Amino acid sequence: MRGVIGKKLGMTQLFDQEGNLIPVTVVEVAPNHVLQVKNANGKDGYNAVKLATGESSGKNLTQPELGVFKSAKIAPQKTIIEFRLTDKEIAAFKTGDTIDGSVFVEGALVNVKGVSKGKGFAGVMKRHKFKGAKESSHGTHEYERHGGAIGAGTYPGRVFKNKRMAGHMGDENVTVRNLKIVGVYADQNLILIKGAVPGGVNGILRIFETKPKAPRKTVQPSAAKKK
Repeated sequence: MRGVIGKKLGMTQLFDQEGNLIPVTVVEVAPNHVLQVKNANGKDGYNAVKLATGESSGKNLTQPELGVFKSAKIAPQKTIIEFRLTDKEIAAFKTGDTIDGSVFVEGALVNVKGVSKGKGFAGVMKRHKFKGAKESSHGTHEYERHGGAIGAGTYPGRVFKNKRMAGHMGDENVTVRNLKIVGVYADQNLILIKGAVPGGVNGILRIFETKPKAPRKTVQPSAAKKK
């Protein structure tokens, strides 16, 4: 798995050789430093690589965190994210190495994970696409956009978990899968990803390469059924 930490700069558009307009997201991939390598055979008990990027003064880091940077001989960084790896993948990483956008090639498929835009407190019609009340007559008032009943009063006498109700909308981890990389500019620390990715401008993204899913096998009807 090839993964990096990126920062969303915004969106623009490109034209391919056939003249088709392609919306793309511009992502800055500053040098990612391998801060720590964890092995399943060691004290950590699992395979992972911890990447750090974005220079920082270190004021917001604890002494143990600063000690990890010191032992890796890396200046304090602002963003630290861990990527899980397999036994074969973990062998390619060493503490102190640097990774950038050049690990990707044009045409590669990636999954992009980020925090979606927060939209504040929203009602059920905006948050969950509820239809609303059919009419406001027959003894109802100001009820068109309400959520309706949320549970019985006698039994079970409570509201079930995960009930769709009004609440905080957005500001949650979202993964967009199988996006295509249409441009890699390693000298400028930029990559171009086809389509939209979660979050707003300057949002932190996890970008990791994925493989296209194999097409589903179609079962051919038997000769007996055809007859």
